[in-house]
Amino acid sequence: MGKILVAYFSASGTTVKLAANLASAINADLHEIQPQILYTREDLDWTNRKSRSSMEMNDKSFRPAIANRVENMDMYDTIFVAFPIWWYVAPTIINSFLEGYDFNGKTVIPLATSGGSGMGRTSRELALSCPGAILKEGKVFSVNTEKNRLGEWAASITEEGNIDL
Repeated sequence: MGKILVAYFSASGTTVKLAANLASAINADLHEIQPQILYTREDLDWTNRKSRSSMEMNDKSFRPAIANRVENMDMYDTIFVAFPIWWYVAPTIINSFLEGYDFNGKTVIPLATSGGSGMGRTSRELALSCPGAILKEGKVFSVNTEKNRLGEWAASITEEGNIDL
């Protein structure tokens, strides 16, 4: 069985805590998805229709450039992808990440932080970016979710596909 990776995008520093707790709970490697151009507070102002995040999310074909890559992605069979929910879906940088690798036959499991919304259309939109992957239904967690709860969730969702943690 290959190793497990927790890849995360955390524009404001919130989602990193959730991702790190999950990686620790399931003994997975941790990888930060870093945008080539970092997001500023102004970029993340969802109330401003001209902010960078608003403009990116209004154009579903937009793919922000990523500054780093996962070395040896082939060694991972299961990839948890953590991100904040933006406009009821994953930020388009998650599509950039998924489209940068061949996930054929790999299991991809999204998880997210949110200020109040659920996963929305996230899985449907991410499926187009990882053809051939086994894409599990994701879940939104509080940033303060305890490690043991994250570990239990990971075990329950991976048991469906017989993935060893």
